[in-house]
Amino acid sequence: MKSPSDTLMYREAEETAAVVERQLARNADTLAALGQRLRTQPPRFIVTCARGSSDHAAAYAKYVFETRLGLVTASASPSISSIYDADLKLDGALFIAISQSGKSPDLLRSAQAAKDAGAQVLALVNVEDSPLAALADTFIPLHAGPERSVAATKSYLATLAAVLQLVAHWSDDATLHDVIARLPDDLRRGWNGDWSALADGLRNATNLFVVGRGYGFGAALEAALKLKETCGLHAEAFSAAEVKHGPMALVGNGFPLLFFAQDDGTQDNTLAVAEEFRARGARVFVAAPGASGIDTLPLPANIAPIVIPLLAVQSFYRAASALSLARGYDPDVPPHLNKVTETV
Repeated sequence: MKSPSDTLMYREAEETAAVVERQLARNADTLAALGQRLRTQPPRFIVTCARGSSDHAAAYAKYVFETRLGLVTASASPSISSIYDADLKLDGALFIAISQSGKSPDLLRSAQAAKDAGAQVLALVNVEDSPLAALADTFIPLHAGPERSVAATKSYLATLAAVLQLVAHWSDDATLHDVIARLPDDLRRGWNGDWSALADGLRNATNLFVVGRGYGFGAALEAALKLKETCGLHAEAFSAAEVKHGPMALVGNGFPLLFFAQDDGTQDNTLAVAEEFRARGARVFVAAPGASGIDTLPLPANIAPIVIPLLAVQSFYRAASALSLARGYDPDVPPHLNKVTETV
């Protein structure tokens, strides 16, 4: 029987700090040149295209691009090109395709269609000799290394880090560069946080809401997917601004919720929603800077809000590995799933 620290999921998530250090060293010149080019000839808007965990990274990227660059960012469904064969008007757009493998036919079709429609195609991909990397106008490797667990961990966090590095170079923001330079050490500090309350508290759960807002909404989406994928737990993600618009009716005594928050102007509202659920008798787990009390999941102090989701998801992966085993699953081999999903 595996222990939580024996799983590939655990060990690969633990590599994240080293992955980010590798990115910083190896991608600096490429990103500096790309940043200069984007400042000189900025796109009219940004379009992201991805599936699964990569699409959750795109949700994070949307908030980063819009808050730091002021560029409207939309998510394109791959099926618009691969199934419906629709022509999108993308002249002057930056089309960002995100993938671990870079092999999915629908993503490749979408990237080619975007290129044909006049967009500049940027690929964030882990597999450097992939078809998507070859197709793109500019390719940013994630440098996560081989990822053997079916559940993506370090490649997801590497994508978030690459997005931050791209924006730092594009905006020429010295403060953001400093935040990113500290990120590997911050990730190492965060890795040892004790999130055992989450694994213990969800062992017998059947349903769960995962809630986040702003930079943390992508974390909620990713956590909900991993709970389904590795733990056999039905989990749904909501924005803290939306969860009271209907889903709240399902929450009663003992119903579990997991909240992600960061101190960027959304935290007070998100924590107020968490307390409202707690007052209804729900069991509420909270990962937020400075939070205290029962079922609080620790995060390191003095961390920039924009990188809090990386630390929170990293700790969540560690807890999910333990929860999966406690529920009788193997997080590295989820039932009915393969590492590479090739949709059309």
